[in-house]
Amino acid sequence: MKKAFFQLHLAVFLAGFTGVLGKLITLNEGLLVWYRLLISAVTMWIIFSISKKIKRILITDALQIIGIGFIAAMHWVTFYGAIKYANISVALVCFSAVGFFTALMEPLLLRVRIKWSEVLLGILVMVGIYIIFHFDPEYKVGIILGLLSALLLAVMVILIRIVLQKINIETVLTYQMSGGFLSLTILLPFYLQYFPVQNILPSSTDWMWLFVLSWFCSVWAFQLSTSALKKLSAFTVNLTYNLEPVYGILLAFIVYSENKILGSSFFVGLSLIMASLVIHVWIILNQQKREKLKGKVDAIPLM
Repeated sequence: MKKAFFQLHLAVFLAGFTGVLGKLITLNEGLLVWYRLLISAVTMWIIFSISKKIKRILITDALQIIGIGFIAAMHWVTFYGAIKYANISVALVCFSAVGFFTALMEPLLLRVRIKWSEVLLGILVMVGIYIIFHFDPEYKVGIILGLLSALLLAVMVILIRIVLQKINIETVLTYQMSGGFLSLTILLPFYLQYFPVQNILPSSTDWMWLFVLSWFCSVWAFQLSTSALKKLSAFTVNLTYNLEPVYGILLAFIVYSENKILGSSFFVGLSLIMASLVIHVWIILNQQKREKLKGKVDAIPLM
């Protein structure tokens, strides 16, 4: 059990580290995500093919997952765009809006009842983000990209949960990464036309961080979380993943000293967001006491 907890927290820490890596890599957000998807997809095809975890699926299912991969690619492009145009802390604060968008999108996509407690907590998060935006207008573009990233992630997670009801997680993630890579490959020439760069090839340092991002923060983090899920409840895994933006912001403070360049409004907004997370945890804990979760809900590192 202790090993499973260690694996879980290591996976969450690695997911939180993606923000720091996004700033360390000098490529623009489009190229960064393209190389990450390329390395991750190839790695997953090799590892999961050898372990025989990739299953044959219908063409319609493959196309559906490829479509989800496109949404995932756009999520990562906008997330790293938020880092480039603002900073790591602002991007991860906007990441906290995923719960709000999920509470709104689930009833639309799954035809389920609205969870008003989650909507209200999401509104508290949005108020926190508004405070940061209102008093720190220099982060305007970064915040808009960050919120768009959170919306795309919410949609992606909902769609993945639907697919996981009939296809194993290794197959879904491998096709998702591949679909994201293929769709971004088609869009990248147009993207670079509007956002030109001097060099499309990564430097030696960029290559190193790209492999760290792809192998450790994507492939290995996924394997750690799924291994932990075999010993821990899905409730525990999903609850722990609430720490992802917290880890990421702390790492940004440590590595880049972003706490020294952020105004007081950021910390006021962040306090409201943290309060919403604490309340959400309290609500979930009370629900856990009343009912036992059935089955294994997907809990995967999507960063």
